[in-house]
Amino acid sequence: MITETISDLLELTAKLMELHGENPFKIKAISSAAYRISKMNMDLSGKTIEELESIEGIGKGIASKMNELNLTGTTSELQTLLNKTPEGLLDVLKVKGLGPKKVAQLWKELQIESVGELLYACNENRLIKLKGFGVKSQDEIKKSVEFLFASKDKYHYAYAAFYANEFIQLAKQLFSDALISFTGELYRKAEVVSVFDLLVEESYSDKVLEWSKQQPYPFQIHITPADEFYYHLVKTSSTAEHLSAIHFYTLQNKKQTSEEEVYRDLNSIYFPPELREGILENDLLNTFNTIHLIENIDLKGCLHNHSTYSDGLNSIEEMAKACIDLGLTYFGLCDHSQSAVYANGLKPEMVLVQHEEIDALNKKLFPFRILKGIESDILSDGSLDYEESILKQFDFVVASIHQGFKMDEAKATERIIKAIENPHTKILGHPTGRLLLSRPGYPINHKKIIDACAANKVAIELNAHPYRLDIDWRWIPYCMEKNVLISINPDAHEKSGITDMQYGVYAARKGMLNKEFCLNAKSLEEIMEYWEI
Repeated sequence: MITETISDLLELTAKLMELHGENPFKIKAISSAAYRISKMNMDLSGKTIEELESIEGIGKGIASKMNELNLTGTTSELQTLLNKTPEGLLDVLKVKGLGPKKVAQLWKELQIESVGELLYACNENRLIKLKGFGVKSQDEIKKSVEFLFASKDKYHYAYAAFYANEFIQLAKQLFSDALISFTGELYRKAEVVSVFDLLVEESYSDKVLEWSKQQPYPFQIHITPADEFYYHLVKTSSTAEHLSAIHFYTLQNKKQTSEEEVYRDLNSIYFPPELREGILENDLLNTFNTIHLIENIDLKGCLHNHSTYSDGLNSIEEMAKACIDLGLTYFGLCDHSQSAVYANGLKPEMVLVQHEEIDALNKKLFPFRILKGIESDILSDGSLDYEESILKQFDFVVASIHQGFKMDEAKATERIIKAIENPHTKILGHPTGRLLLSRPGYPINHKKIIDACAANKVAIELNAHPYRLDIDWRWIPYCMEKNVLISINPDAHEKSGITDMQYGVYAARKGMLNKEFCLNAKSLEEIMEYWEI
């Protein structure tokens, strides 16, 4: 085994020992040995215990571990430590600014077991209230985690789109006359993007290709004659299944002047880029002459948001005014319920204090309306997190699972349906608890849960946070079939988070959602009548 690998494994051993609170003197000895070995300019492979022990600063115990590493590639001690450590924590230990003690704190106090969960916790401001952390350290950790994600093979759409748009804007400044567009997964607004596809007219292709090589992301350049640009934009932005459904390759003329014209020449309805996945096309072709999808402008209000009462960064008034600035007419406040101790969940007495503040703000901000909501934990038995006397004081309840994720499908489905059947539940929050690129979520029977929502007049959240986008858009057609409304909620923990609703709209469009089936596309009067407030 090469010297560098021995050093790395000894250092990992020390970190895991510290993570689990083992003997600090032993940890220091192993860590010091790992550092010393990393500076050595010698080959340690094949050396005996005696030869290893003769090296300055290497005692008998460390020499024995090094020998075991040489012989087996690991040590029994390291394997024992790995066996009792969640696999995702190994990546958390790589985050700049986090030592083993802080990782242990995050694990024990916030139940963080992966880098994705850490990033989401940063976005919910959960770190700033932990001892030894703060706003500055949370921001630095968030940047470090985002860098780790950026160095992997897949990217959240929001992250990819930000950098792709920057690239396009710069490219158009440099090559102002060029026809250029991103395409592929980015153009379809896929939840997760693996390649930054770019379509460029051939006269500029060499310049753009050379420039793209200087960028830190994996751009894939598609080249087209200028007069065939829109033909190739449809082609490169579509899955093979979509192209087959619309009989794309029967098209002889390739010189259209818009994407709409490409579809007209195919005698097809126009499919917006979000619908070019090859999943819903046949149903659409057989049912509709035109497609009307939800748009950002259709949203009238913003439901499921947090404030400084639990784990948000802004006050209720600041969040409400941010909604007013965006042209929205109502705001649903849904701070965490009492069982969410990690998120400063509201005790019953604080609920009453909060409601008094909301009453005063509603007079001040009239005709804008702040709705009294709560994000209630769905407890292990499916019950909500307050007694009836408190639950009845809310305008609406978003019921969500935040703890106890390790369930089979039957248990998770039963637990959620019981919460849906509670008469106070108005919205089912992020149904699977997934975190894209990090946590798949607990398994559920989507049809049974959607059917239960239909029977109990409960809407289902499409959590618009780009790390969630949960409910998965592929289930939206079944929701509409069962007359279940979708609520596009940002789950905002600060003012800037409210605009995450746009990512929910993108995902909803992929599921063919129209404004008639969107809960928060209703006006204030309509939603108050719908909930009988």
